[in-house]
Order: sequence, then C-alpha cells, then structure tokens
Amino acid sequence: MKTNTYFKDSALNALRGNWGKAILAVLVYLFIAMAIVGPMGYASIMMQDTMAPTSFSSLSDAMEMAQDPEFMAAQKTANGVSSLTFLLEIFLLLPLEVAFLNIFRKLLVNGDNNMVGNLFNFSNYWKKIGGMLLVGILTFLWSLLFIIPGIIKAFSYSMTPYILDENPELGASEAIHRSRMMMKNHKFDLFWLYLSFIGWFLLCCITCGIGFLWLAPYMDTAKAAFYEEVKADYALNGGLD
Repeated sequence: MKTNTYFKDSALNALRGNWGKAILAVLVYLFIAMAIVGPMGYASIMMQDTMAPTSFSSLSDAMEMAQDPEFMAAQKTANGVSSLTFLLEIFLLLPLEVAFLNIFRKLLVNGDNNMVGNLFNFSNYWKKIGGMLLVGILTFLWSLLFIIPGIIKAFSYSMTPYILDENPELGASEAIHRSRMMMKNHKFDLFWLYLSFIGWFLLCCITCGIGFLWLAPYMDTAKAAFYEEVKADYALNGGLD
C-alpha cells in the first residue's frame, strides 16, 4: 500500500494548473446542493416562527394550535417542501455526488480537466441512484447497531461511487460488493488518509470555511488516488478476473 504522501502528491500534481476549474466545480456543486436543501431549512425556520409565540399549558392548547389556519398552512408548506427536497436529493443529488467524486478521478487518471462539464455526467443514471441509495440505507441500518459499525461500513462502501461510474455493467449490489472487497484490510488506510488532512481542516475553519474550496478538491483527488491503488491491489489478487 502506497503512503499518504504519495496520494497527496499525486493529487497536487493533478491539480497543478487546474485549481481554478476545480474550485469552480466545487462552487457549482455547492450551489446546486444548497438550492435543493436550502428550502427545507427555510420551511423549518418558518414553522418555528409560527410556533414560537405559543406556549402549551395543556393538551387542548396543543390541539387548538394544530387547528390554527396559519399553523396548518405552514405545516402544509413544510410537508410539501420536505417531500420535494427528498425526491430531489434522491434523483439529483445522489447521481451528482457520484459525478462530483469522479471528476477528480478523471483529472487524476486521464488529465481530463473539463470538471464542470463532467459534473453533469449522468450516464448509467438509474444504477448510480440505486447504488448510492442502497449505500445510504445499509449504512443507516448498520448505524442502528451503534455508531462504530456504521462508520466502519461507510468506509467499506466508500469506493462504490467510483465503481458505479467506471463499471456501468455492474448493478448496485455488485458495485457495493466490489467496494467491500477492495476495502478489505484497507479501511484504516483510508481513515488515516482522512486524518492526515486534519491540519488543513482546522486551517479552513479559521478562514470561515473559505479554505474548503481548496481542501475539497485536494482531499477528493487524493481519495481518487487511493481508489486507484486499492483497485490495482484488488486486480493483482485476482479480483477483476
């Protein structure tokens, strides 16, 4: 297994001369994500404002509040926004997340710096949605057994977005299974790679989050280099036969 220094140097070499495009891709991704998730947060704030002046001294007060036209209208709006947000998260954010991670893999492997264009690569659309949705469900179910099993499984499934994009012939469960096999004995290696960025993370916090525009491409390109390494190791051991 190569060292974190190798992965990070590979990332910096790939990003050299491409920082502007990488940051623009991050901004576009964040804008779309916030445009989808933001209305749900706004609806929640509106609900809180509607209920803020009210104190419930009895069950009858609560029932009276529930029948209040203003409260009912706010509740209906919040439910509608919540449903729309949920659908957009599944049918837009999930495939967008796969594309976002893979723009850095394509930059690293092929030198493809059309990062904003590649961000909207929704090929193999339904399998990507199915794979990422299944990853989320499995991780959640494992988390119910306590936090640690959920974290371990999150690392185990972490290569799924790359596999889904690179292997359109694979189904969702097959991609997840391959990720599990690739990450066997390598979960701590990925955790150690993440931990090596802790100094940069703290520095980004000092800059009020602006530094994350640089850290996100750096980390994700290093993670793409990690994927290429575990993929090669998996193939070396007959996993791709």
